[in-house]
Amino acid sequence: MTPLIEARRVSKYFGSVIALKDISFAVNPAEVHCLLGDNGAGKSTLIKIFSGVHKPSEGTLLVEGHEVVFNSPRDALDAGIATVHQHLSVQPLMSVTRNFFTGREPTKGWGLFSYFDLTFAEKTVREEMSKMGIDIRDPSQAVGTMSGGERQCVAIARAVYFGAKALILDEPTSALGVKQAGVVLRYIVQAKARGLGVVFITHNVHHAYPVADRFTLLKRGRSLGTFAKGEVPREAILSMMAGQEELEALEAELAESARHGAALAAASSRS
Repeated sequence: MTPLIEARRVSKYFGSVIALKDISFAVNPAEVHCLLGDNGAGKSTLIKIFSGVHKPSEGTLLVEGHEVVFNSPRDALDAGIATVHQHLSVQPLMSVTRNFFTGREPTKGWGLFSYFDLTFAEKTVREEMSKMGIDIRDPSQAVGTMSGGERQCVAIARAVYFGAKALILDEPTSALGVKQAGVVLRYIVQAKARGLGVVFITHNVHHAYPVADRFTLLKRGRSLGTFAKGEVPREAILSMMAGQEELEALEAELAESARHGAALAAASSRS
């Protein structure tokens, strides 16, 4: 199977700072590939390369097997790569319909006599959100009245409608509660079922594990490897992300602090 998008031995340098080094990563059609890593691991830099914000210092990008060079985010969009950023670019006071079609408004009429085709737009929003499992009662409602999970889904449905083949989701569940995060995870599965390749960027293994087909772990700008879900249990992924040696050192430090605190408390009670 030819990957929808692929990075081969990609590196990115900012002066003397090595943000990424020799990263290989790919997502296939109808697949959820989770990009995992703690803060500072290089996740954001990699998705900015895929979305056309940065050019790689070394390595190659491919879309459906063809080498590409993105000079801008528009190039990535034209290639079918849509990125839904952590901080959504939605206008809370504008309607769901207006947010859905911002910059790509359907019109009727010609020239100076053209106008926004509200009937078509609202019908389309209802249909596309319904495909994602959301029943929009009133497309004219302000986006600000929706839950965080529903806002994420407006952005996802918009990207799918406008022809995305690969969908990059940057920490879509990081600011959501348990219920709202569950809503977004269901829509990720819906996007996969429609044949999209989904890159799910997160540092939360508990959100990633239920929906992912494969995992790639980044740490300090380098890859720790790519694993199919059946190859590694959730606990092993957590251990690799944190670093087993670092976890053991932290456990020892906390245990020592607890013993020290207990000794102080005992001494205080005797006095």
